[in-house]
Amino acid sequence: MIIAIFNGPNLNRLGKRNPAIYGNVSMAQILLCIQQRWPDVHFIYRQSNHEGDLIDWIQEMNEERANGRMEECSGIVLNAGGYTHTSVALRDAVEDSEVPVVEVHISDISQREPFRRQSLLTSVCAHTIIGRGTNGYADAVAWLVEDKQK
Repeated sequence: MIIAIFNGPNLNRLGKRNPAIYGNVSMAQILLCIQQRWPDVHFIYRQSNHEGDLIDWIQEMNEERANGRMEECSGIVLNAGGYTHTSVALRDAVEDSEVPVVEVHISDISQREPFRRQSLLTSVCAHTIIGRGTNGYADAVAWLVEDKQK
């Protein structure tokens, strides 16, 4: 089983950036916990501050799966950061994805500034996890693993 975790802008600063909102746990620590909890899952992790990279990676996962090179791909965990609220292009890539995408937000975006309250992604994602802190990543993986076993 393969699960990709894609993080968008500023998420390379997890554990350092605004810990009151995003916590003090680094992505390396989150990934270690996830890998320990699911040792039989192969995780692909990527982070970029560039919108096109996220789109390219989602399309790449679909191409790999479509060409039979990644048949075990169970899904994508996507924290698109600020692109959640602004990127129609990213939304279109998710909508076009045959690989299920689980949207993750560390904070509860419905309780944040007005411009953060709308997600362009939620309606095209297979599942959404909002406001669970960094535990949201593990929740997303659990959802994908359980969904794959159904």
